[in-house]
Amino acid sequence: MVRSFIEKPNCIILAISPANQDLATSDAIKIAREVDPKGDRTFGVLTKIDLMDKGTNAVDILEGKSYKLQFPWVGVVNRSQADINKSVDMIAARRREREYFQSSPEYSHLAHRMGSEHLGKMLSKHLETVIKSRIPGLQSLINKTIIELEGELTKLGKPIAADAGGKLYTTMEICRAFDQNFKEHLDGVRAGGEKIYGVFDNQLPAALKRLQFDKHLSIENVRKLITEADGYQPHLIAPEQGYRRLIESCLVTIRGPAEAAVDGVHAILKGIVQKAIAETTELKQYPTLRVEVGNAAFESLERMREESKRATLQLVDMECGYLTVEFFRKLPQDVEKGGNPTHSLFDRYNDSYLRRVGSTVLQYVNMTCASLRNSIPKSTVYCQVREAKRSLLDFFFTELGKKESKQLSKMLDEDPAVQQRRANLAKRLELYRSAQHEIDAVAWSK
Repeated sequence: MVRSFIEKPNCIILAISPANQDLATSDAIKIAREVDPKGDRTFGVLTKIDLMDKGTNAVDILEGKSYKLQFPWVGVVNRSQADINKSVDMIAARRREREYFQSSPEYSHLAHRMGSEHLGKMLSKHLETVIKSRIPGLQSLINKTIIELEGELTKLGKPIAADAGGKLYTTMEICRAFDQNFKEHLDGVRAGGEKIYGVFDNQLPAALKRLQFDKHLSIENVRKLITEADGYQPHLIAPEQGYRRLIESCLVTIRGPAEAAVDGVHAILKGIVQKAIAETTELKQYPTLRVEVGNAAFESLERMREESKRATLQLVDMECGYLTVEFFRKLPQDVEKGGNPTHSLFDRYNDSYLRRVGSTVLQYVNMTCASLRNSIPKSTVYCQVREAKRSLLDFFFTELGKKESKQLSKMLDEDPAVQQRRANLAKRLELYRSAQHEIDAVAWSK
């Protein structure tokens, strides 16, 4: 048990040995030497000097000749059992101790550093020196511990307020932190938002290219649609209805890539919501609120997707519903190239003319595709990305304001173990800050 204490580097060791026994067999000296071989913190104390056999003394030990220590040996004369039985007080005992060393021929020259009073002063001075030398280390240790405790408390989050207003405020603050993380992904502060541009720059053009309008406008298909559009009589100047049907049959296929672009952006926004939830430390503290916020965000994104799909498909339908007249007015009008109307119903148009019609339609469709390639991203960003930044949790906030204290408490369902851990850390932090203040005061007084 003694060893477990004196092994600690900050412990001051009093190696007490009786003067009337052989110092070589002293257990105190032996153990002290084992745990403090340099003797930096060992003080030798010699007791029972007044009980030594006549003709012997402890001068060699006290002068450090027979057994040298880093600090001078101190001799003491304590109360005897007879003094204790007679109730001799400590003041009288200390006076008698001084008189003993001052009047003794062997020890009078050492009297100024003998006795319990001198031992107490020496230990106090040494303790003060040790404490002062340890202050920088203690300050560093305390400051480090305070930083660690503050960091752990930050990770655990703020404690839950007791009143409904406080709970609502806490919930709103957490939601705002999530919303800020979400916006940072879209604005490029965090990674993820750049994938939306990839939908417009890669996915949409590739999907439009896969439509292969030139194959759709083969001679056979052009002849079929134009002939059907003419009905029972041939056209007089140009097969206008045929042109319209060919163009509409091409443009309507753009709805697929347009919907895919909307869905692609929706999927990316959902992924960003999941990232933002994972990165919002406060949401990790409350599992139920995390689920509620995620569901609310996904529901908002779903509504935005539907609106975006409606607006984007409207753009395609507008192109189908009204053709750009100026484009066709610039085309050369040549009746002779339209074939001979007197021919049979199935031989109204020659291949050269059909190829010309197909080429003209392809030019118009490509022109429209180029326009939609620019307008579809604008519609999608306006209805989804911009709207998500502006009002992702607006509906959730509206519903949140209607909830009562019990409902808010269910959402802020923190683990009781976390609450207890936070309280313990807060108490420890208060104690360390108090110690920091006290030690700083001692350090300044130096």
